[in-house]
Amino acid sequence: MAKRRLIALCAFVMIPWVLAEPPNVQPEVIAHSSVPVKQLTPAQLRSIFMMRQVKWPDGLPIRVYVLPSNTSIHMVFVEQKLQLFPYQLDRVWQKLTYSGTGTPPIEVADLATMIELVQSTPGAIGYAEMKELPSALQIIQIKP
Repeated sequence: MAKRRLIALCAFVMIPWVLAEPPNVQPEVIAHSSVPVKQLTPAQLRSIFMMRQVKWPDGLPIRVYVLPSNTSIHMVFVEQKLQLFPYQLDRVWQKLTYSGTGTPPIEVADLATMIELVQSTPGAIGYAEMKELPSALQIIQIKP
C-alpha cells in the first residue's frame, strides 16, 4: 500500500515537469572581437566549456563566462550547443575544482553582465540570446 502511494506521489510530482514546454530561448555563442575563430565544431565548443582548451589558436588565453546552472538559457545552451546535460557539465567543473587540476568558468549573474564582460575581455567566450550585436562582439557559428 505504501509503495503504491509513493508511486502515485512520484507520478503526481512529475506530471508538471513532463508536460512543461521547453523554454523558448535560442542562445548564440558569443566571443570578443579579438577571438581569431569564426566557427567551431560541437566537440571544440565542448572542449572550451569543459575547460580542456585554454588558449585560442593564436595563443590568446580563453576566458569562459557562464550563467548559473539553473537558468533556462544555460540549460538550453548546454543541451543544444554542447550536446550534454547540465549536470554533466557541473560535474566536470566540480572535478576541476576539487582535484585542483583547473578552475571552472566564471559564473555571472545575468545576461547583461555576460554581454558586458565578454565584450570587454579579450579572448572571452560565452553565450546569450542576441537580437542586436554590439561591435565588440562576434557570434561564433557552430558547424555540424
